Amino acid sequence: MGSPHGIGIVGLGVISGAYLDTLRGHPALRIAAVADLDQDRARGVADGLPGTRATTVAELVADPSVATVLNLTVPAAHAEVAHAAIAAGKDVYGEKPLAATLHEALGMRDAAREAGVRLGCAPDTVLGTGVQTARAAVDAGRIGTPVSATATWISPGHEQWHPHPDFYYLPGGGPVLDMGPYYLTALVQVLGPVVALTGMSSRVRAERTIASGPRLGEVIPVETDTHVTGVLQHRSGALSTVTVSFDGVHSAAPPIEVHGTAGSLVLPDPNGFDGDVLLRAAGATESLVLPPSAGFADAARGVGLLDFVRGGDGASGAIALHVLEIMTGLLDSHGTRVDLAPPPERPAAVPFTPAEVWRGA
Repeated sequence: MGSPHGIGIVGLGVISGAYLDTLRGHPALRIAAVADLDQDRARGVADGLPGTRATTVAELVADPSVATVLNLTVPAAHAEVAHAAIAAGKDVYGEKPLAATLHEALGMRDAAREAGVRLGCAPDTVLGTGVQTARAAVDAGRIGTPVSATATWISPGHEQWHPHPDFYYLPGGGPVLDMGPYYLTALVQVLGPVVALTGMSSRVRAERTIASGPRLGEVIPVETDTHVTGVLQHRSGALSTVTVSFDGVHSAAPPIEVHGTAGSLVLPDPNGFDGDVLLRAAGATESLVLPPSAGFADAARGVGLLDFVRGGDGASGAIALHVLEIMTGLLDSHGTRVDLAPPPERPAAVPFTPAEVWRGA
């Protein structure tokens, strides 16, 4: 089996709890060190993880027992932390998006190539049975030739529930950089990479009011667009229509629909790992629920990191960079066609993997 793979976690905010639920005690990993701007928070997390040290970021990336840095900082800090880890010869797996800007992400990619280290990035939800079962159905020809897809996510905004939502409304935030990775990465998994796009975006408010938590009633500025829509041209020829928004109240639209010449699929929420995949074949009067046939079963956040340290490409930096180029392209298009850089290949499909297998039980 070899020694457990050493992990160092930078950033111990809300999302870190979901990762720790998956990674804590996994036989393939050892959480060697944790770091956060709030040293008390870092010490509190380390105290709950036997053998884990609370350190500074500089100490963590220099630690010889850390092979991979798990970067869970806010988007504006993704590049800075990644560069520090890369310079120390560490592999880096981060939360989405890969970076706050495309320029920063390209710099991370180039630095990693020069240093001979690997980049990985969430979302790993697309490795679960929901998206992977849909991909398997498309690849098996069950909808014929894929023609189009729609992806829709509408919300009144994260200030409704998040106690510290500021970064969602700053450059590097907004609905497309926050929620877009789930939907766009799912579309790339199912329909393949994107070669061109057209997009438009807007914002209707200059300020937001925090609606919960210790800062209830505090007003924060909005410095990024909060409604984004566009059309993607996949290399396969299929067209996807995407809408993500912090400016609506509710949508009854399915999260993702995929249409082909012989049938249509409805996918579950790509912000989750599983859920029903519905197939309506041409001529049928009802939709079928497809049994899970691919992907990590009963998965949770952190499964992408496990796949990454084992050499998988399901949550690769190359796909995250491609998705970031799509997202920034939608923001910068202003209604004109944008041709993207030559995209990476679609990552390998994930075979059906029971929970006891990927959890190392």
